[in-house]
Amino acid sequence: MPKPPSRNFAVFKRVAASQSGAAELSPTGKSNAHSGRIMYIERKAGELTGAARIGRITFSQTGRTLYYRGKKFQSLKGAGPKSNFYDLDSGEDYWISGPKRRGGDALYPTNIPVEIDDDVREDYWRDIRRQPERSHERTA
Repeated sequence: MPKPPSRNFAVFKRVAASQSGAAELSPTGKSNAHSGRIMYIERKAGELTGAARIGRITFSQTGRTLYYRGKKFQSLKGAGPKSNFYDLDSGEDYWISGPKRRGGDALYPTNIPVEIDDDVREDYWRDIRRQPERSHERTA
């Protein structure tokens, strides 16, 4: 069985692609971490479901801390019963994940509409949901 390429080779390919003017991997990929990644963010606050948004999250240089609208999040590393991240300042629990192409991003199904931030709305409908005709819609 052939040996897989090293991590350094993958980084070299990404750098070479960006220098040649090739497109980034994807609008939700971590390769473009300096500009952020479109994610689903749901505030749990001790409840099964909570207020949710779709917005652009940025990552710290190490990738351990996530930033969104002045809040800083770190992973619960599997310790949260219904959440996977917590706000470093308030301690509130959050569910943060990549948005799904078919919608239904919440951890538990709900009929509550999810607001989409204005700065990611077009990218979300065009690149993730692949429904550019809906780019004017502010909720998913």
